[in-house]
Amino acid sequence: MLGAGLGRTGTNSLKLALEELLDGPCYHMFELMQRLADAPTWDRAMQGQPVDWTALYDGYAATVDWPGCVFWRELRAAYPDAMVLLSTRDSAQTWWASMERTIVPLLSGPPPSEDADIKHGHAQLVELFRTRLTPRWWDRDEAIAAYERHNDEVRREVPSGKLIEWETGDGWEPICAGLGLAVPSAPFPNENSADTFATNVARALQA
Repeated sequence: MLGAGLGRTGTNSLKLALEELLDGPCYHMFELMQRLADAPTWDRAMQGQPVDWTALYDGYAATVDWPGCVFWRELRAAYPDAMVLLSTRDSAQTWWASMERTIVPLLSGPPPSEDADIKHGHAQLVELFRTRLTPRWWDRDEAIAAYERHNDEVRREVPSGKLIEWETGDGWEPICAGLGLAVPSAPFPNENSADTFATNVARALQA
């Protein structure tokens, strides 16, 4: 499963849900924080160099969130049979409100640690937002326009039979219907709200 939805669209909840549905781990930004050895591969991807995606994602059943979400075209080429999951919020304004409380302060400030690998990862994320979202990623209007453009491109380029659209709050049903799986009896995960974002980042960095 290839998650093409940008961060702050319920991606950590989706990570947990997909791990249950697909019985395998799901790559997420929090995962990358614990796999700092992957950073050079993402550097090459950002520079447009060839990447062995199957090696990077070896052992994973899915990917959601940054950085994979903005390499959805490359990942589709590497995994042509995979379903694409486009996660969104109820509006672009709601997405930006969450971004403004979480990712924007994180990336606008200093790195959360003096560790060289973490400092590199912080700089890498800033560059990723600058080059793959919009150069003025901290600007409300430009970020919203980039969010809407990203979603429109996914909808336009991914065939309907390969695309699952999911909005925060939708629960299991759209995903299970798209994958042909039974709906679990357990409640859909609800993780990484704006209020808990900073705590979750700190926990991921310490893992």
